[in-house]
Parts: sequence; structure tokens; C-alpha cells
Amino acid sequence: MKIKPFGVEIWMNEFEDHCKFNLAETCVASLSIEELLDISGKKDELLGDLLPMRLTYGAIQGSDKLRDSICTLYADQRRENIVVTHGAIGANALVHETLVEPGDHVISVRPTYQQHYSIPESYGAQVEILHLRQECGFLPDLKELTAMLRSNTKLIVLNNPNNPTGALMNGDYLKAFVDIVRSCGAYILCDEVYRGTNQDGDGFSPAIADIYEKGISVSGMSKVFSLAGLRMGWIAAPVEVLEAVAVHRDYNTISVGMIDDYFATMALENKEKIILRSQTITRRNLRILDDWVKNEPLISYQKPSSGTTALLKYNLEMASRDFCVQLLKETGVMLLPGSAMEMEGWLRIGYANSSEILFEGLKRVSSFLKGLSIGSHNN
Repeated sequence: MKIKPFGVEIWMNEFEDHCKFNLAETCVASLSIEELLDISGKKDELLGDLLPMRLTYGAIQGSDKLRDSICTLYADQRRENIVVTHGAIGANALVHETLVEPGDHVISVRPTYQQHYSIPESYGAQVEILHLRQECGFLPDLKELTAMLRSNTKLIVLNNPNNPTGALMNGDYLKAFVDIVRSCGAYILCDEVYRGTNQDGDGFSPAIADIYEKGISVSGMSKVFSLAGLRMGWIAAPVEVLEAVAVHRDYNTISVGMIDDYFATMALENKEKIILRSQTITRRNLRILDDWVKNEPLISYQKPSSGTTALLKYNLEMASRDFCVQLLKETGVMLLPGSAMEMEGWLRIGYANSSEILFEGLKRVSSFLKGLSIGSHNN
């Protein structure tokens, strides 16, 4: 099996440990174990729970307590509809591995996380891209979707809220999307790792698993719950899909770690406090980013409605990778070049780190842009 190099992950691996101001981060500012224990009120109970724990494989599908806690994030999912995985990245890979066969027609939006078009392509699927364009608010064009459907369309993939644009398909839009797809009977895989970060209301849009009988929702503890170090994700899907997934999962997962399971359950049992923290950070920081964009003549964007990232359009004759490498060397600020997402001419910024890091990082980007502007005028 041949697969394209994973552009975003290659960039992060190369530069993430060498920056002072990480504005490429996609997770809401991470929690320490101490902070998680303070939120849960379980600091005094921790050793009593962990010391007698035998580090076996544990519950193969995830503990009942964890899966029941995951169900509280959905309107219509039960324990049997949930299986835990090694991060959402593992969940996505398992779904593609299970459903996609050579010759299948797969539709994926772009921009999105590269897994969603490179993996099915590597399995021999005919992958067709539904491009998200700024003039449509980076939302899928439903007429284009309708025209793309075929008799052998097996799977349609999106992520909602979208990474990297922060565009959001609300409940009505999702239902219209589902009504179109239902006509051909394809599965819909929706990567929902940013679900819970909407800028308005309670932060949550409907999950695809709750509104479509062939809907598959994927999420995890990394983004909204600020616990990427747990490497904990899950699939919410019809039982027959999870039975098929289990055949493949036995070969590459067996089970997740018992300690990861324990801490993930703790976090989900206190989800209201953690989600409120995440929404406070993302809503405050988006105001900071929005004010900055309004005052930068070389930068424009489609303001995100959700998520932790935004796409910035820069008005310079410069490749995005060159821009980001030079920015990092001169200022210590890390952004993600659009070329890593097949979106040349754009930059991805993550705005959910601490407000101090965001504010200082943006200040340094402004100085960098000013220097580039002066240099271009001198030339």
C-alpha cells in the first residue's frame, strides 16, 4: 500500500519542538493532571484508585463507565454504539479501513484532515474532492454534492466543525446534507473532534450519528477536552458498523490503556466544567484574533464559527512554506503553511493556546509582516 506523506504531521514533527510561540496548535490549552484532579475533586482519591489497578489489557472496547460517559455527549447513542480507539486519528483510520474497498467511490471535502482523502485513496478508492470555497463560507455546496453522487458512492467524509477553516454546518444544514446522501445510501463519516466549541449557544451542533441511520461520528479527548496526551478517541456508529470495525481493530489496537481510560472517564464525568473552560478560551481568543485581522492590511479571513483554527489569506507573493519557515526563524512563531493542506496561499493559525501566547505571537507576526512589506516596496 502506498500513501501520500501526511503534510500537516510532517510539518508539526519538523518544527513543533523549535518554536517559542506555537500558533499552529489545534488543541485547547492542555490541562495538567493536577488541573484535571482539581476540576474533578478526586485528588485525594487518586492513589486509592490507581495503586490497586492491575495493568492488564482491561476492557477491550473501553470500560463500561467510559463508554457510558461518552454517550452523554450524544442525543441518541447507547453503550453498544461506542467503541474506544487510540485517539480520533485511530478512529478515523479504522473506519476507512473497514468500509473502503478498491473501486469504491468516496467523496471527501477539502480542506480537511488529510486522513480523509489520502487513506481511502491508498486503498484503491476513487476519491472525489468536494472543494470548500471561501465564497460559500467554506461550507459544502449541496448542489455540487448532489451532482457528485454515484451508484457506487460508498462513503462521504467531512469534519464538522471544519479544520482548518472553523466553518460550521448547523443542524438544518446537516439535515439537508443527510437528505441528499440518503438518496444513494452512502455512509457519512463525520470527524467531530471540535464539536463543543461553537462560538454561540451551548457550543454543540448535532452529531451525524444522531441524525442519520448510516452516520458515523468520530471524536476524542484531544481538542475540546485538552487531554491530547491520553491518546483517547472513539467511534459512535450503528452496531453493525462497529461489529465490522472490531474485526480490524483486533489487529491493531486490542484495547486502550487502562490509565488513559481512567482519566478520560474522570474528564467526561466533569465535562461541563472542562467544556466551559474550553469555550471561555476559544471565544476570548477569537476576539483577539479577529481584532488583529481587522488591523492587518496584508491579512484577511473568513471568521470561524467554531473550532480552534482559522485560515488566513496573506497578500504577498511568497510561498506559504517559505513564509512560515522565515517567520519561525526570525520571530519564534509557528504557523502552518497552506501547502501542507493543499491550500497554497493560505496559513492555518490555531488560536486556542493561552491568550498570552496568542497575543505575543500575533504581535510578532505583525512585525514580521511589516518587515516584508517594507522589503517588497524597496525592491
